[in-house]
Amino acid sequence: MLKIIIAAGAFAFGGTAAFAHVSLEEKEAPVGSTYKAVFRVPHGCEGKPTNVVRVQIPDGFIAVKPMPKAGWDLEKVRGAYAESYEYYGAQLTEGVREVVWSGGNLGDDEYDEFVLRGYFAGGLEAGETIYFPVVQECPEGLAERWIETPAAGQSSDDLELPAPGVTLLEAAGDH
Repeated sequence: MLKIIIAAGAFAFGGTAAFAHVSLEEKEAPVGSTYKAVFRVPHGCEGKPTNVVRVQIPDGFIAVKPMPKAGWDLEKVRGAYAESYEYYGAQLTEGVREVVWSGGNLGDDEYDEFVLRGYFAGGLEAGETIYFPVVQECPEGLAERWIETPAAGQSSDDLELPAPGVTLLEAAGDH
């Protein structure tokens, strides 16, 4: 009985800690595939609502298209990729590098999701984790910066403000 209580407590604590972070709905995706990134934003900043959500697009995640949200303005910040990527027979050298949803009002006691889709380029390696740094901006200059990435020997669980990440799987094959 004691083991069950300890396991339930560990699950509840782990679930609470993960719920407090900005996270991704799907944490794995094959190399060379389209991926729908659903960012879960679970709260504001120190009791203040979130008014801006910024998602930085990592190298190798290309052809990004964000989903508009009612009540929020959408900005796509374009820039050069670190290298050229093949995408359905074309060479892409630039694209969306940051997506910004602003002007909304996500209360500190509310939860919301912000969505974009893109493509994990074929040159990426299976087993690698790709991180999407996210910044929540709130009134009075407050912000939550989910931008930490694990160093060698660490995991995201070791960090206070981990960036959400996707672990890449082997390519699924041609379709």
